[in-house]
Amino acid sequence: MTSTGRADRTVTMREVAERAGVSVTTVSHVVNDKAGARIGAEARARVQQAVVDLGYRPNVLAKNLVQGTSAFIGLVADSIATTPFAGQIIRGAQEEAWRHGHVLLVANTEADEAAERDALAMMLEYKVRGILYSTWTHRATQLPPALAETDHVLVNCYAPGTATRAVVPDEVAGGRSATALLLAQGHRRIAFVNTTSPSPAREGRLQGYREAHAEAGVEVDEALVLDASPEQEGGYGAAERILALGATGVFCHNDRVAMGLYDALRERGLRVPRDMAVVGFDNQEVIAGHLRPPLSTVALPHYELGAAGVRVLLGEQRVEPGASLRVACPVIPRDSISAR
Repeated sequence: MTSTGRADRTVTMREVAERAGVSVTTVSHVVNDKAGARIGAEARARVQQAVVDLGYRPNVLAKNLVQGTSAFIGLVADSIATTPFAGQIIRGAQEEAWRHGHVLLVANTEADEAAERDALAMMLEYKVRGILYSTWTHRATQLPPALAETDHVLVNCYAPGTATRAVVPDEVAGGRSATALLLAQGHRRIAFVNTTSPSPAREGRLQGYREAHAEAGVEVDEALVLDASPEQEGGYGAAERILALGATGVFCHNDRVAMGLYDALRERGLRVPRDMAVVGFDNQEVIAGHLRPPLSTVALPHYELGAAGVRVLLGEQRVEPGASLRVACPVIPRDSISAR
């Protein structure tokens, strides 16, 4: 042993065999739990004791080559590990993988094609059980050819026209929930500040806005559906139009837009929610939880996206080829809405 308490060399299978008084083949059958191997209980016990005594660790890579698979699940992402809240996808996948006896191998490629090719090649060499392929924004994506070499599931993205299974946020239900928060408080002139960027979020949240109105028996005034850049400046710039249209509540495409709207209302001496109720989307804690008053919003379910991706990959949750599992977006009510 070294001074750090760790063995200074690797214990071999032959040494285990010599300690247990059996053949190397017998040791291999025991440590790999070889199905159908005829090994007596006494010999098996001696091998297991020798493994403990010598601190033997099986060669996992060699075992993977024999079995054709491993306890590893790969996750290849374009940048979710470095975004403020979407890293929850990794956490959800990691904890779900662990619950099923698997370990997550994560590669963050920053959308670099060469890095992505290398990451996928490495994971295939490790004989991963399968690969989760994820993007930090919900969008359509093109599949890297290497994904075809193993089982795979898309997370927070989808590939139209393919048989690939996907796990994505339910944008329509999220938009419906956000609008319903305001309708439930008695608001009937509700503006929707949508993004200018084409995306499933743009289309889905608008559809949800319309559905919530229909369910409440309230006609949508199309003038109240506005487009703005999906940043703080977009919400700030939309305030004049919103006020001119006589809106009493606003559903903002995301929390950054809501933050800009807060600023514009404050400059005009107006208060949230007394003069204008506001609901956001995303639940970015650095924004939503720290605005004054705290912002009611709808969360993107990043943790559950990662966890569900693992369940689909392992067959614990059934999704038909080419279909998408839509994950609910939780409502986070805070103090930015009030009854009218």
